[in-house]
Amino acid sequence: MENRIKCSLEEHKEIDAICTCPECGIYMCNKCENHHSSLFKNHHPYKLNKEDEVFTGICKEKGHLIQLKYFCKSHNQLCCAACIAKINRKGDGQHKGCDVCEIENITEEKKNKLKENIKLLEELENKFDENIKELKDIFQKIEKDKEDLKFKIINIFTKIRNALNEREDKLLKEVNNIYENNYFNEDIIQKGEKLPKQIKLSLEKGKLIDKEWDNDNIYSYINDCINIENNIKILGRVKDNINKYKDKKRIKIEFIPKENLLNNFIDTLNSFGKIIMNNLDSKIINNNEKYYENLKNWINP
Repeated sequence: MENRIKCSLEEHKEIDAICTCPECGIYMCNKCENHHSSLFKNHHPYKLNKEDEVFTGICKEKGHLIQLKYFCKSHNQLCCAACIAKINRKGDGQHKGCDVCEIENITEEKKNKLKENIKLLEELENKFDENIKELKDIFQKIEKDKEDLKFKIINIFTKIRNALNEREDKLLKEVNNIYENNYFNEDIIQKGEKLPKQIKLSLEKGKLIDKEWDNDNIYSYINDCINIENNIKILGRVKDNINKYKDKKRIKIEFIPKENLLNNFIDTLNSFGKIIMNNLDSKIINNNEKYYENLKNWINP
């Protein structure tokens, strides 16, 4: 059993106690109990069983080890003098503000209710298996309701996240299109890195065929002429883009989130959904589908 009471002797503090002595105020293991019985013939130790359920008459509060002589009506619990002490220190005084009486004053009341309580306990015992099964069924239904509710929340916020992602992708794609349509494409830069070698080779061939034009090689010469013309176009595009997109002439493209619209959207999102209790049924109110459509409209103005 966990949290078993241990022997009070420091050298045996890891050993389970088998009894307690109210006169000494200690718990004892098997070895200590043998010595104690030899030394104190007039003491009356109480045995503890393995489940620690045998009533010993001794308070189990830490550090008390005093006989239980009082009854706390507020907690329906036996207690000792330390439990009802007015000064609350080191675990004392837990019941100092409770309705406490001596055990003798509650004896008749407990005795009179004993038969009634025995009958009630028998009835509860007979229906125990049935009640446990019913309780399990109720618990399973509650768990299902909980998981259904969580799934509904996840589903709604998944839609919101998807709508946000779709809007983000749309804006990013729009940025790419604007820059590609209004500015030179990056492939000009990439081609430009290879151009010096390409132009040098094209010039050398051009000068050669200009001196040695031979109609027998007309197809090759025409191809070289086309390459020269294409290189001229590329170099022209580079020059045109430099002139067109200098800082003083460059168009400035910005993203404007519309602060008031953004703040309204955040406020709407923060107040979206509410968990309420209604006859043990948890619900998300605010008509989620309608709210989701409103949120989607905020996302896609």
